[in-house]
Amino acid sequence: MTTLTMTAKRQATFLRETCEALGLKPGDVIELEARDEAGAKVWVLRPQAARTREWLGCLGSHAKKVADHSLAAIRESIAAGRKGGA
Repeated sequence: MTTLTMTAKRQATFLRETCEALGLKPGDVIELEARDEAGAKVWVLRPQAARTREWLGCLGSHAKKVADHSLAAIRESIAAGRKGGA
């Protein structure tokens, strides 16, 4: 039987073996369901996959493709933006 210790911040750490058996990965959400089985409260854990980051990179088509990322080029871009230029 595996035991968990709750910290003062209400956090618990699962053993690696438990995570592997449940198929848990960092960022996963665990749904808890309380059930009454033969007069005893039993908790059922259901792993839910972490949310995908579909939004990541979605603005790339609106960005200008710039090959020079030097500090001088960044300053020049900022100056042009302040003057209202592109």
